[in-house]
Amino acid sequence: MTKKVLFVLTSTSQFPDGTQTGLWLEEASVPYQVLTEADIDVDVVSIEGGEVPIDDNSTQNNELETYKQFVDLIQDVPALDLVNTAEYDAIYLPGGHGTVFDFANNPQLSDILLSFKEDSKFIASVCHGPSAFVGAKDKQGNSLINNMTMTSFTDEEERQMGFEEQVPFLTQTALEDLGANFKAAEAFSSHVETDGQLITGQNPQSSQAVGEALRDALLK
Repeated sequence: MTKKVLFVLTSTSQFPDGTQTGLWLEEASVPYQVLTEADIDVDVVSIEGGEVPIDDNSTQNNELETYKQFVDLIQDVPALDLVNTAEYDAIYLPGGHGTVFDFANNPQLSDILLSFKEDSKFIASVCHGPSAFVGAKDKQGNSLINNMTMTSFTDEEERQMGFEEQVPFLTQTALEDLGANFKAAEAFSSHVETDGQLITGQNPQSSQAVGEALRDALLK
């Protein structure tokens, strides 16, 4: 039976001060390509539905043309609450700074992540995507990532980007505070951690490797 993956993208287009942000395009488009080329079905939704905002910083090297098929796909996507998440074998959460605003402390997304964890389905994310675990708890009130080995965009990388004062939290610190066993590699180098059903990548440079890790896990 064909495997199915649900991509959940941000709907947030601005920082509180009005600075443009959104999805980091490579983090969604590259894994999409990896999975679909392996004949894995991928459906794409966003938190609110409609057109997915793309971070301008992620399109400075002709990415809009390179990933045109995916860009066209996300001109109008369903909202997360319109899909039956039980139909999927995995969920994938790409980043972009928009996610720290609408993935974190999101009760609906938290419930979905809990159901995937309880059903031993794969949960994959990259860069700021793991901000979805901020506020996500099990039925006993414990963090879903307590004692889990994982990675995300690091505090050092955030400071190098110059956004450390723009975000509500530093993703690495937030995950560590939730009990994650956080692993970091050199800034802006490809790095993926796999702990059972949890697959995480550090930054945009990890997009290909995250897609391949999820693909390989699904096809085992």
